[in-house]
Amino acid sequence: MIENPPNDDSSSRVSTSDDIEVGTYLEIAQADRAQGSNSSIDERMKTIVILDFGSQYSRLIARRVREANTYCELVPHDAGPEILEDQDVVGIILSGGPNSVYEDDAPMAPTWVYDAGVPILGICYGMQLIAHQLGGTVARGTEREYGHAVLHKDGQDNILFDGLENEVPVWMSHGDKIEELPPGFKSMAYTENSPLAVMGNENGTYFGIQFHPEVAHTPQGSEILRNFVFGVCGAPGDWTPANFVNDAVARIKEQVGDGKVICALSGGVDSTVAAALIHRAIGDRLTCIFVDNGLMRKGEADRVQNVFASQLGVNLIFVDGTERFLHALKDVTDPEVKRKCIGAEFIKIFEEVAIDIGEVDYLAQGTLYPDVIESTSADSKASHKIKTHHNVGGLPEHMDLKLVEPLRYMFKDEVRKAGAELGLTPQSVNRQPFPGPGLAIRIMGEVTPEKLEILRNVDWIVIDEIKNDGLYDKLWQSFAVLTNTKTVGVMGDQRTYQYVVAIRAVTSDDAMTADWARLPYDTLARISNRIVNEVDEVNRVVLDITSKPPGTIEWE
Repeated sequence: MIENPPNDDSSSRVSTSDDIEVGTYLEIAQADRAQGSNSSIDERMKTIVILDFGSQYSRLIARRVREANTYCELVPHDAGPEILEDQDVVGIILSGGPNSVYEDDAPMAPTWVYDAGVPILGICYGMQLIAHQLGGTVARGTEREYGHAVLHKDGQDNILFDGLENEVPVWMSHGDKIEELPPGFKSMAYTENSPLAVMGNENGTYFGIQFHPEVAHTPQGSEILRNFVFGVCGAPGDWTPANFVNDAVARIKEQVGDGKVICALSGGVDSTVAAALIHRAIGDRLTCIFVDNGLMRKGEADRVQNVFASQLGVNLIFVDGTERFLHALKDVTDPEVKRKCIGAEFIKIFEEVAIDIGEVDYLAQGTLYPDVIESTSADSKASHKIKTHHNVGGLPEHMDLKLVEPLRYMFKDEVRKAGAELGLTPQSVNRQPFPGPGLAIRIMGEVTPEKLEILRNVDWIVIDEIKNDGLYDKLWQSFAVLTNTKTVGVMGDQRTYQYVVAIRAVTSDDAMTADWARLPYDTLARISNRIVNEVDEVNRVVLDITSKPPGTIEWE
């Protein structure tokens, strides 16, 4: 059982950033078999499947596996056995979770997991699950073990700890314990409070670990996971940007055939890389649509048009939808409603453009894995939708277009590497992420033309100073939020009553977790001084020092 997890800083890094994607690997594998394809994509796609039992660390497990150049997918704990038929699954990981295995409604691993004939690694709740389901005994512990601990190997050979010292620092977070091992299992390591901290079966194919190797608080956790992925599962470690690009292009050709695609452009990394992939696959049968929703940063519309005309050479249609989006957002204050209104308006415009183009079969989007995870509940018992992403959730039933999402199972940094592999410039690949709904979700309360102009001017100053101090490429995101609060100030001996602006800057690997950036005081001082001096409608600047979790990166 996992208690409330600490704020994990494993994704806090100095990094750069933006977006990409097309159909799942499962869908492509099914199409290959159904059409008798000779594609070698599926043959090369050795996959680790991670069953999500609701741990807030599940996404980090996927990150660590991907960092080992091995493809993996995070699926609900009750996923069906068809995943074994549609991919070359070489190993299964059972994540942690908030439940206790002996509870009546505790989620269990499906029987196909144990019948699959592939290695299994159980982490925390996953370990207890293996013990419980294979004949062992799990009970509530007399003492909870939460935080740092030292793991002691018991002297036996253990492939999970190959190359590690006899004492390994780990991070524990559990309240239950294994009282009796399942038949055929043995203890492999212990801590002061957990006599059964690691277990494995005699065949060396099933392992359980009570600690969390995926978090930064377990310094050698990545090596432990690599030992499982390579040493136990025999994964080839060939999930590289070059292989991804080649496979993605082949998959796009397979999915689209002779069809035509329209691609929604935002100007960010995701949609840029998605467009580049699809253009490489089908050439002029791709038409990109850039919709200026009136919610973009200063000068963004002109920049996007220039980039796509000069860099990609794609067919580009520009639509000025400013008035339509502002009308749709009139009197809307709820952030979820904002996102849905913006998404619905985008779809309407794409429908209209598709009719004008004629014979369009597919709509391409730059959806990423974090978008999918945050927008859908992986496990109704354990996970919760965080927010709706305007490009996630499929298309309206009346819209006769199929989705092409080449990056649906990619993390942001993987997309950047793919963009570089495609030959995109650093200026395009290393842009900080910008939300699809634009400045609408950085404005608290109703979105108005006046508020948009205020925020554009403030945002320009923030980014200008961040770049002047050489910090842009060291941050995942840096931006301003226009609050719906006004405060009293004094400027030129006169009383003012103007808006409060919040500055947000974070470091992260993939936006699944993030830490607030420790910006230099001098940088913050210049940002604040310029804002209150250059933007008349603002008289106070505050700094957001909340990490994710518990907060999100964006405010809405």
